[in-house]
Amino acid sequence: MVSQAQILQWLQAFATEIEQNKAYLTELDAAIGDADHGINMDRGFKKVSTQLPILTNKDISNILKTVSMTLISSIGGASGPLYGTWFLRASTAVVDKQELTEQDVLGLLQAGLDGVLQRGKAQLGDKTMVDVLSPAVDAFRQAVGESKGTLKALQQAVAAAQRGLQETIPMQAKKGRASYLGERSIGHQDPGGTSTYLMLKSLLEVLESSGEF
Repeated sequence: MVSQAQILQWLQAFATEIEQNKAYLTELDAAIGDADHGINMDRGFKKVSTQLPILTNKDISNILKTVSMTLISSIGGASGPLYGTWFLRASTAVVDKQELTEQDVLGLLQAGLDGVLQRGKAQLGDKTMVDVLSPAVDAFRQAVGESKGTLKALQQAVAAAQRGLQETIPMQAKKGRASYLGERSIGHQDPGGTSTYLMLKSLLEVLESSGEF
């Protein structure tokens, strides 16, 4: 089971990961975007960090919904609406939950992906965060179907996310600012996919550090 406390730890860990990779994310975005992804994400998750202490008595759904609202109001560009939608949809999959089973985590991940697909209208191969999220959800579902448990499922999901991220490099962008570059977008790793990978990796690291699985 994933506890409410671990969800709060994950959000703080992700905020820290974004802060540590702010320059890297901005560098990636400078190649094919507006050179602001790291800056925008760091601003948004710094605000999330200030909210976490007042969420300790909230259920997981309310925590994720608060994160969504905070990101939408504080991150510019496409990232605010997309991450905001991910967390908002994820929150609807875990209503009134104080802890999550592997099926709950799967529902959360799938709902988040569905929200991003609907909001961003991107497909696999468009060189977006979908190219990281989609294989991660598929891998998690497969592992759950094989009764491997939450930790193993997430390990497989993060491995799939990392492969998906690497596969964005040779892609030509078909969505967002990067799509304006046409073939010049080829050869660059997608910034949004990179931050998405960090999000999933942060959750895995929190669960691995707990030693409860």
